[in-house]
Amino acid sequence: METTPLLIVDAANVVGSRPDGWWRDRVGATTRLRDRLVPVGGRGVPPELPAPVEVVLVVEGAARDVPATDGVRVVSAAGSGDDAIVDLVGAETGRRLVVVTADRALRERVRTLGAEVYGPRWLRGERDTPIPGGDTGPAGTHVGGR
Repeated sequence: METTPLLIVDAANVVGSRPDGWWRDRVGATTRLRDRLVPVGGRGVPPELPAPVEVVLVVEGAARDVPATDGVRVVSAAGSGDDAIVDLVGAETGRRLVVVTADRALRERVRTLGAEVYGPRWLRGERDTPIPGGDTGPAGTHVGGR
């Protein structure tokens, strides 16, 4: 049984959480997110998620062909990215599961299966920001670009 925590990132939701022109190049924006996630496996997202961490980026739509890289496994959703995330969470047993998304419906679906949920701002290490459902994100580790 695997005991390393699994961090599952909803690529479309995290990329879409910042109005930085991502819609002009979804593949490029998703690739940049993937690359910013590489060090997370070795450092975690302190203080809530200490290292080591297995990092999975779930991609869909136009970004479906973004490849994996060392340190980040990429799961290409055949259909809905949300459904792929729920399937990943549902397939795991006995390990800590952390999902990063701000999608309210997805948060509820994965919480029901035992996952913890944080918003994109938590992943970027921005100031403590409550998201509906009672989760907050710490200041500290910065993953996303400004």
